[in-house]
Amino acid sequence: MKVWKRDLGLTLRIWLTMFLLFLVYLVFLAVLSMLGVGLPVLVVLVFGMAFIQYFFSDKLVLWSTRARVVERDEYPQLYAMVERLASEADLPMPRVAIMQSPVPNAFATGRSPRKAVVAVTDSIMRLLTPRELEAVIAHELSHVKNRDVLTMTIASFVAMIAALIMNNFLFASIVSRRDDNPWIIIGIVATIVYFVSQLLIMALSRYREFSADRGSAYITGRPGDLISALEKISGRMDYIPPEQKRVVESANAFFIIPALSGATLMELFSTHPPLEKRVAALEKVELEMRGY
Repeated sequence: MKVWKRDLGLTLRIWLTMFLLFLVYLVFLAVLSMLGVGLPVLVVLVFGMAFIQYFFSDKLVLWSTRARVVERDEYPQLYAMVERLASEADLPMPRVAIMQSPVPNAFATGRSPRKAVVAVTDSIMRLLTPRELEAVIAHELSHVKNRDVLTMTIASFVAMIAALIMNNFLFASIVSRRDDNPWIIIGIVATIVYFVSQLLIMALSRYREFSADRGSAYITGRPGDLISALEKISGRMDYIPPEQKRVVESANAFFIIPALSGATLMELFSTHPPLEKRVAALEKVELEMRGY
Protein backbone atom coordinates (compact mmCIF):
# COMPACT_ATOMS: atom_id res chain seq x y z
CA MET A 1 0.00 0.00 0.00
CA LYS A 2 1.28 3.46 -0.98
CA VAL A 3 0.92 6.20 1.63
CA TRP A 4 0.74 9.77 0.44
CA LYS A 5 0.84 13.12 2.18
CA ARG A 6 -2.34 15.15 1.97
CA ASP A 7 -2.25 18.76 0.84
CA LEU A 8 -3.44 20.62 3.94
CA GLY A 9 -4.48 23.69 1.94
CA LEU A 10 -6.50 21.59 -0.48
CA THR A 11 -8.13 19.65 2.35
CA LEU A 12 -9.09 22.87 4.13
CA ARG A 13 -10.60 24.28 0.92
CA ILE A 14 -12.69 21.11 0.48
CA TRP A 15 -14.02 21.29 4.04
CA LEU A 16 -14.62 25.05 3.81
CA THR A 17 -16.65 24.56 0.63
CA MET A 18 -18.73 21.82 2.26
CA PHE A 19 -19.29 24.05 5.30
CA LEU A 20 -20.47 26.92 3.08
CA LEU A 21 -22.85 24.52 1.31
CA PHE A 22 -24.16 23.44 4.70
CA LEU A 23 -24.82 27.08 5.68
CA VAL A 24 -26.61 27.81 2.40
CA TYR A 25 -28.79 24.74 2.88
CA LEU A 26 -29.64 25.65 6.49
CA VAL A 27 -30.73 29.15 5.44
CA PHE A 28 -32.76 27.74 2.56
CA LEU A 29 -34.58 25.20 4.72
CA ALA A 30 -35.28 27.87 7.35
CA VAL A 31 -36.80 30.18 4.72
CA LEU A 32 -38.94 27.37 3.30
CA SER A 33 -40.13 26.48 6.79
CA MET A 34 -41.08 30.12 7.55
CA LEU A 35 -43.02 30.35 4.29
CA GLY A 36 -45.00 27.25 5.16
CA VAL A 37 -43.64 24.81 2.58
CA GLY A 38 -44.30 21.18 3.41
CA LEU A 39 -40.66 20.20 3.91
CA PRO A 40 -41.30 16.54 4.79
CA VAL A 41 -42.78 15.85 1.35
CA LEU A 42 -39.91 17.62 -0.42
CA VAL A 43 -37.26 15.87 1.67
CA VAL A 44 -38.81 12.44 1.08
CA LEU A 45 -39.04 13.09 -2.65
CA VAL A 46 -35.47 14.32 -2.96
CA PHE A 47 -34.21 11.58 -0.65
CA GLY A 48 -35.70 9.11 -3.12
CA MET A 49 -33.88 10.83 -5.97
CA ALA A 50 -30.62 10.83 -3.99
CA PHE A 51 -31.13 7.16 -3.11
CA ILE A 52 -31.44 6.24 -6.78
CA GLN A 53 -28.45 8.43 -7.69
CA TYR A 54 -26.28 6.90 -4.97
CA PHE A 55 -27.22 3.22 -5.08
CA PHE A 56 -27.59 2.96 -8.84
CA SER A 57 -24.93 5.44 -9.94
CA ASP A 58 -22.73 2.74 -11.46
CA LYS A 59 -25.58 1.26 -13.51
CA LEU A 60 -26.84 4.67 -14.61
CA VAL A 61 -23.39 5.87 -15.72
CA LEU A 62 -22.59 2.62 -17.51
CA TRP A 63 -25.96 2.74 -19.25
CA SER A 64 -25.62 6.40 -20.29
CA THR A 65 -22.09 5.91 -21.64
CA ARG A 66 -22.78 2.43 -23.08
CA ALA A 67 -19.70 1.16 -21.29
CA ARG A 68 -19.47 -2.63 -20.97
CA VAL A 69 -18.05 -4.50 -18.00
CA VAL A 70 -15.37 -6.91 -19.21
CA GLU A 71 -13.66 -9.96 -17.74
CA ARG A 72 -9.97 -10.70 -17.27
CA ASP A 73 -9.68 -12.92 -20.34
CA GLU A 74 -11.04 -10.18 -22.65
CA TYR A 75 -8.50 -7.50 -21.68
CA PRO A 76 -5.85 -9.30 -19.61
CA GLN A 77 -3.27 -6.47 -19.65
CA LEU A 78 -5.78 -3.79 -18.67
CA TYR A 79 -7.29 -6.03 -16.01
CA ALA A 80 -3.86 -6.80 -14.53
CA MET A 81 -2.99 -3.09 -14.53
CA VAL A 82 -6.15 -2.16 -12.61
CA GLU A 83 -5.62 -5.06 -10.20
CA ARG A 84 -2.04 -4.03 -9.44
CA LEU A 85 -2.93 -0.36 -8.93
CA ALA A 86 -5.92 -1.22 -6.73
CA SER A 87 -3.59 -3.27 -4.56
CA GLU A 88 -1.15 -0.33 -4.36
CA ALA A 89 -4.03 1.92 -3.28
CA ASP A 90 -5.27 -0.65 -0.73
CA LEU A 91 -8.60 -1.02 -2.52
CA PRO A 92 -10.72 -4.05 -3.46
CA MET A 93 -10.52 -5.01 -7.12
CA PRO A 94 -13.12 -2.89 -8.97
CA ARG A 95 -15.03 -4.03 -12.00
CA VAL A 96 -13.41 -3.00 -15.28
CA ALA A 97 -15.40 -1.56 -18.18
CA ILE A 98 -14.66 -0.55 -21.75
CA MET A 99 -16.43 2.27 -23.54
CA GLN A 100 -16.33 2.38 -27.33
CA SER A 101 -15.71 6.04 -28.16
CA PRO A 102 -13.28 8.15 -30.17
CA VAL A 103 -13.11 10.47 -27.13
CA PRO A 104 -10.05 9.36 -25.10
CA ASN A 105 -11.16 9.32 -21.49
CA ALA A 106 -11.71 7.35 -18.31
CA PHE A 107 -14.03 7.47 -15.33
CA ALA A 108 -14.86 5.72 -12.07
CA THR A 109 -18.24 5.30 -10.44
CA GLY A 110 -19.92 3.25 -7.72
CA ARG A 111 -21.21 4.05 -4.26
CA SER A 112 -18.32 2.43 -2.37
CA PRO A 113 -14.91 0.84 -3.01
CA ARG A 114 -16.55 -2.61 -3.07
CA LYS A 115 -19.07 -1.50 -5.71
CA ALA A 116 -16.67 0.52 -7.84
CA VAL A 117 -16.30 0.42 -11.60
CA VAL A 118 -13.29 1.81 -13.46
CA ALA A 119 -13.92 2.42 -17.15
CA VAL A 120 -11.68 3.50 -20.00
CA THR A 121 -12.45 4.22 -23.63
CA ASP A 122 -10.89 2.07 -26.32
CA SER A 123 -9.34 5.21 -27.83
CA ILE A 124 -7.47 6.16 -24.65
CA MET A 125 -5.76 2.77 -24.65
CA ARG A 126 -4.46 3.48 -28.13
CA LEU A 127 -3.46 7.07 -27.36
CA LEU A 128 -1.49 6.64 -24.12
CA THR A 129 1.60 4.66 -23.22
CA PRO A 130 1.14 1.95 -20.54
CA ARG A 131 2.73 4.22 -17.90
CA GLU A 132 0.41 7.11 -18.81
CA LEU A 133 -2.60 4.82 -18.75
CA GLU A 134 -1.55 3.62 -15.29
CA ALA A 135 -1.49 7.22 -14.10
CA VAL A 136 -5.01 7.82 -15.45
CA ILE A 137 -6.37 4.66 -13.82
CA ALA A 138 -4.66 5.61 -10.54
CA HIS A 139 -6.47 8.97 -10.74
CA GLU A 140 -9.80 7.15 -11.06
CA LEU A 141 -8.95 4.80 -8.20
CA SER A 142 -8.21 7.88 -6.06
CA HIS A 143 -11.79 9.01 -6.67
CA VAL A 144 -12.90 5.61 -5.41
CA LYS A 145 -10.63 5.76 -2.37
CA ASN A 146 -11.83 9.27 -1.52
CA ARG A 147 -15.50 8.16 -1.86
CA ASP A 148 -16.19 11.06 -4.18
CA VAL A 149 -19.52 9.66 -5.40
CA LEU A 150 -20.79 9.75 -1.81
CA THR A 151 -19.32 13.23 -1.23
CA MET A 152 -20.93 14.74 -4.32
CA THR A 153 -24.28 13.03 -3.65
CA ILE A 154 -24.42 14.54 -0.16
CA ALA A 155 -23.27 17.92 -1.48
CA SER A 156 -26.02 18.03 -4.10
CA PHE A 157 -28.87 16.89 -1.82
CA VAL A 158 -30.50 20.25 -1.04
CA ALA A 159 -29.53 21.63 -4.47
CA MET A 160 -31.92 19.02 -5.84
CA ILE A 161 -34.68 20.40 -3.60
CA ALA A 162 -33.96 23.91 -4.90
CA ALA A 163 -34.01 22.65 -8.51
CA LEU A 164 -37.30 20.86 -7.94
CA ILE A 165 -38.93 24.00 -6.54
CA MET A 166 -37.33 26.23 -9.18
CA ASN A 167 -38.72 24.09 -11.99
CA ASN A 168 -42.23 23.90 -10.53
CA PHE A 169 -42.90 27.09 -8.55
CA LEU A 170 -44.90 28.78 -11.36
CA PHE A 171 -47.27 25.84 -11.50
CA ALA A 172 -47.52 25.78 -7.70
CA SER A 173 -48.28 29.52 -7.58
CA ILE A 174 -51.11 29.10 -10.09
CA VAL A 175 -52.82 26.20 -8.31
CA SER A 176 -52.29 27.59 -4.80
CA ARG A 177 -55.52 28.88 -3.24
CA ARG A 178 -53.88 30.93 -0.50
CA ASP A 179 -54.49 34.67 -0.55
CA ASP A 180 -50.93 35.33 0.59
CA ASN A 181 -49.46 33.17 -2.15
CA PRO A 182 -45.80 32.59 -1.16
CA TRP A 183 -44.69 30.63 -4.21
CA ILE A 184 -43.23 33.56 -6.15
CA ILE A 185 -40.94 34.37 -3.20
CA ILE A 186 -40.15 30.68 -2.74
CA GLY A 187 -39.27 30.36 -6.42
CA ILE A 188 -36.92 33.35 -6.29
CA VAL A 189 -35.22 32.05 -3.13
CA ALA A 190 -34.92 28.55 -4.65
CA THR A 191 -33.35 29.98 -7.82
CA ILE A 192 -30.76 31.95 -5.82
CA VAL A 193 -29.97 28.92 -3.64
CA TYR A 194 -29.67 26.68 -6.70
CA PHE A 195 -27.14 28.90 -8.45
CA VAL A 196 -25.10 29.59 -5.30
CA SER A 197 -25.04 25.89 -4.43
CA GLN A 198 -24.05 24.99 -7.98
CA LEU A 199 -21.08 27.35 -7.78
CA LEU A 200 -20.00 25.69 -4.53
CA ILE A 201 -20.62 22.17 -5.84
CA MET A 202 -18.55 22.91 -8.96
CA ALA A 203 -15.77 24.29 -6.75
CA LEU A 204 -15.92 21.13 -4.63
CA SER A 205 -15.76 19.00 -7.78
CA ARG A 206 -12.65 20.86 -8.96
CA TYR A 207 -10.98 20.34 -5.58
CA ARG A 208 -11.82 16.61 -5.79
CA GLU A 209 -10.04 16.51 -9.16
CA PHE A 210 -6.92 18.10 -7.66
CA SER A 211 -7.10 15.54 -4.85
CA ALA A 212 -7.42 12.63 -7.29
CA ASP A 213 -4.47 13.94 -9.33
CA ARG A 214 -2.44 14.02 -6.14
CA GLY A 215 -3.52 10.50 -5.24
CA SER A 216 -2.50 9.24 -8.68
CA ALA A 217 0.96 10.78 -8.25
CA TYR A 218 1.49 8.94 -4.98
CA ILE A 219 0.02 5.62 -6.12
CA THR A 220 2.30 5.43 -9.18
CA GLY A 221 5.17 7.53 -7.82
CA ARG A 222 5.29 9.25 -11.22
CA PRO A 223 3.45 12.61 -11.40
CA GLY A 224 5.07 13.27 -14.77
CA ASP A 225 3.16 10.41 -16.38
CA LEU A 226 -0.17 11.92 -15.38
CA ILE A 227 0.94 15.33 -16.69
CA SER A 228 1.85 13.73 -20.00
CA ALA A 229 -1.47 11.82 -20.12
CA LEU A 230 -3.55 14.92 -19.35
CA GLU A 231 -1.75 16.92 -22.04
CA LYS A 232 -2.24 14.16 -24.62
CA ILE A 233 -5.94 13.76 -23.81
CA SER A 234 -6.55 17.51 -23.83
CA GLY A 235 -4.66 17.95 -27.09
CA ARG A 236 -6.60 15.14 -28.73
CA MET A 237 -9.96 16.72 -27.79
CA ASP A 238 -9.35 19.54 -30.29
CA TYR A 239 -9.43 17.04 -33.18
CA ILE A 240 -12.61 15.19 -32.21
CA PRO A 241 -15.81 16.27 -34.02
CA PRO A 242 -18.22 18.18 -31.73
CA GLU A 243 -21.02 15.68 -32.36
CA GLN A 244 -18.83 12.87 -30.98
CA LYS A 245 -18.15 14.93 -27.84
CA ARG A 246 -21.85 15.64 -27.35
CA VAL A 247 -22.60 11.92 -27.32
CA VAL A 248 -20.63 11.55 -24.06
CA GLU A 249 -21.34 15.02 -22.65
CA SER A 250 -23.67 13.63 -19.96
CA ALA A 251 -20.70 11.88 -18.31
CA ASN A 252 -18.44 14.97 -18.30
CA ALA A 253 -18.43 15.23 -14.51
CA PHE A 254 -17.05 11.68 -14.26
CA PHE A 255 -14.32 11.97 -16.90
CA ILE A 256 -10.69 12.70 -16.11
CA ILE A 257 -10.94 15.58 -18.63
CA PRO A 258 -14.36 16.85 -19.77
CA ALA A 259 -15.22 16.25 -23.41
CA LEU A 260 -16.58 19.81 -23.70
CA SER A 261 -14.70 22.54 -21.89
CA GLY A 262 -12.54 25.60 -22.48
CA ALA A 263 -14.26 28.61 -23.98
CA THR A 264 -17.70 26.94 -23.89
CA LEU A 265 -17.83 27.11 -20.09
CA MET A 266 -16.80 29.66 -17.54
CA GLU A 267 -14.29 28.24 -15.09
CA LEU A 268 -16.62 28.90 -12.15
CA PHE A 269 -19.19 26.53 -13.64
CA SER A 270 -16.68 23.86 -14.65
CA THR A 271 -16.45 20.48 -12.89
CA HIS A 272 -12.70 20.30 -13.65
CA PRO A 273 -9.81 22.72 -13.06
CA PRO A 274 -7.98 24.17 -16.09
CA LEU A 275 -5.23 21.92 -17.41
CA GLU A 276 -2.46 24.40 -16.61
CA LYS A 277 -3.49 24.53 -12.93
CA ARG A 278 -3.57 20.72 -12.72
CA VAL A 279 -0.11 20.51 -14.28
CA ALA A 280 1.24 23.14 -11.88
CA ALA A 281 -0.19 21.25 -8.89
CA LEU A 282 1.32 17.97 -10.10
CA GLU A 283 4.70 19.61 -10.61
CA LYS A 284 4.49 20.82 -7.01
CA VAL A 285 3.72 17.26 -5.86
CA GLU A 286 6.74 16.01 -7.81
CA LEU A 287 8.99 18.44 -5.97
CA GLU A 288 7.48 17.31 -2.64
CA MET A 289 8.17 13.67 -3.51
CA ARG A 290 11.76 14.50 -4.30
CA GLY A 291 12.15 16.18 -0.94
CA TYR A 292 12.41 19.78 -2.09
